[in-house]
Formats: sequence, structure tokens, C-alpha cells
Amino acid sequence: TGKPKGVVRDNGGHMVALKWTMDNLYGVKPGEVMITASDVGWVVGHSYIVYAPLIQGATSVLYEGKPVGTPDAGAFWRLIAEHKAVVLFTAPTAFRAIRKEDPQATLLPAYDLSRFRALFLAGERADPDTLVWAQDILKVPVIDHWWQTETGSPIVGNPIGLELLPVKPGSPTVPMPGYDVQCVDEGGRPVPAGTMGAIVIKLPLPPCALPTLWQADERFVESYLAAFPGFYNTSDAGFIDADGYVFIMGRTDDIINVAGHRLSTGGMEEVLASHPAVAECAVVGIRDTIKGEQPCGFVVLKSGITQSPDAVERELVALVREKIGPVAAFRLALTVGRLPKTRSGKILRATMKKIADGEDYAMPATIEDPAVLDEIGLALKAKGLG
Repeated sequence: TGKPKGVVRDNGGHMVALKWTMDNLYGVKPGEVMITASDVGWVVGHSYIVYAPLIQGATSVLYEGKPVGTPDAGAFWRLIAEHKAVVLFTAPTAFRAIRKEDPQATLLPAYDLSRFRALFLAGERADPDTLVWAQDILKVPVIDHWWQTETGSPIVGNPIGLELLPVKPGSPTVPMPGYDVQCVDEGGRPVPAGTMGAIVIKLPLPPCALPTLWQADERFVESYLAAFPGFYNTSDAGFIDADGYVFIMGRTDDIINVAGHRLSTGGMEEVLASHPAVAECAVVGIRDTIKGEQPCGFVVLKSGITQSPDAVERELVALVREKIGPVAAFRLALTVGRLPKTRSGKILRATMKKIADGEDYAMPATIEDPAVLDEIGLALKAKGLG
């Protein structure tokens, strides 16, 4: 929202959830080493850099820096090897950055990762392409899991401490204890398995989740409980398959309406990310006088790509048409040097949309580098937009 909400944390409930997840979800035992690469002020940082490992009697490594350029794309491998870490928890963005700089993982063999058991990804959607790449190079389970600042610990995950469930790339797996996760339509009615809808949690929430917002009880009710009575509204969209696996395809705001068809930007991003030249991407719906909205794909190319950006853009348009179909009306791919992100690695899609639509926007307080927004504006102007 650009305005910090102030989530109230119930310390007792939060502590119980963190201890449970260390044993059962992350599978980190007392005396072992866990590395969580996050900003310490964010929910992941204070939950899994500070509290959870220390409550568990494990060792936590504090690391400030990028996974690339400090000094190279082997920074995480060095950390894991030097500190004999068993688990690394970071954002998918970090792995997209590593893949962009070192697509063949040539820096990895120099480090001893023999004690390393699992990589956990969260903070934004882990596209299947990045997840499979990480799995292939690391030869350990790569676990996507989904949660929010508001919930304080994972809502959906793969409990490797109990038993590793089959990994389905694109899904953070199944709900954790205390969470009755459901998928509903705009009227709050359950939708059939595999059907896109709003992801909601049946009340009551488990003890680790927020009881309210700081000095804003009415805003708490309005933001989370009013849209679907009897449910907590996660503001995420997706579907639940026949096996009960949850798929988060983006924020509810990221479901765009193209000529009456509701389309997931996450699904389009998945297609763009599968192109061998693409390091990372973001799709936003921009205003269109005829269709209501049209998808626009911003892509960052991998290092060392010799193909011209124009050629890649044409291939991407054809790829979306082939994989999703003409209904997506995907005609606009823009190559940019980088994407605007928060310090924790979330892509600022809503701000990009406002720039594309020519609307005023507030500079997000959490932005990593404000100069990127000007670069996005220039790229759009070059295509006659924004």
C-alpha cells in the first residue's frame, strides 16, 4: 500500500509456531546452522534470522549483501560451505540474480556443500523454471513455501522435518497445521479443484497470526475480514488442485481482465521465464481503451546474451501466444536493465502499472533504488506508453 500497516504480533503464539516450523517444516535441529538471507526488519528476518533459530538452539548467520557482486555469484555457496549450513532460506529473486550472472553455476564446484540439505524460497512466487534450475545445480530439495507478514510463519509448505511430499514446481505444497486454506469466487463460494479464485483462510486464524493492526482495529476488519465473511482474505489469487496442493499465481490485483477474460499475470510470467534468454520478468496489466487491460511483460536478459532485445521480445510474444493462446492478447514485451524491487526482493508491480498508465504514484518507502522507476518510464516512453 506504500503505508506501513503495523501488524501486532502475539509473542506466545508466534514463538510456538516458529519452534514447530524449525522442527517440522525446515527440519533444522539444535546445534545446526541455518542461513536466512533477508532484511532483518522484515517478517522473514526477525522470524527466521533472529527468533526461530535461537529458540531452537540452532546457529543463525547474519549476512548483509547481495548474492551477486559481493564479490561474485558464488557468495551464497561460500557462506554455506564456510559455516556448514544445512538450510538456506531466501527469496526467488536472489536465485534469479545468481542464474543471470552464472547460468551454468560454474562457481559452485569450488565449495563443499556436503552438509547442505535444502533450499527454501519465499517472499514472492517461485517460478517453476528458477526452482528446477536451483534443484538441478544443488541436487537437494528446493522448497517453495508461502506466507505473509500478517501470519508470522508459513501458511503453506512442504514439511521436510516430518516427511518430504512430492514437489510440484509452481506450488508451495499444502497447508500447515492451523490453516484451513480455501479457494473461492468473488461471491465467497468455493470453486472446483483447478479453478482460479481468491485464496482465503477460514476463521479462526492460528495463534501465530496477527490479532489486529496497531491502533487500527477497524482497518484490520476492513482489510482482512470484510470481503469474505467468515474468512481471512489473503489478497492472493490462485487455485487448489485435486491433490490439495495450493498454487499462488499472484496478488488478487495481478489478475487482469482482458476483454472479459480473467488472466493470471503469474501464468504469463512463467512462460516468459522459460525462455532461455530471460533472467527475470514481471507482467502487469496496463490500461487499454478497447480490451480494458492488456498485459505488458518487462524482461531482464541473462548476462552474455548475444541475441538482440527486439528478437527476444518477438519470440516472447510468440511463446505466450503458443502456451496460453491468443486470448492472452500478449503483444508487448519490453527489455529493461533491471526491475524495481523492495529491499526484500519483491517486484513493485503496482508501481510499474501506475507508471505505464501515466498515473501519479507515491515512492514506496521500501524501494531498493528509486532510480529504477525512471528507467522503467523511459523504456515505456520508447514504446509510446506511460
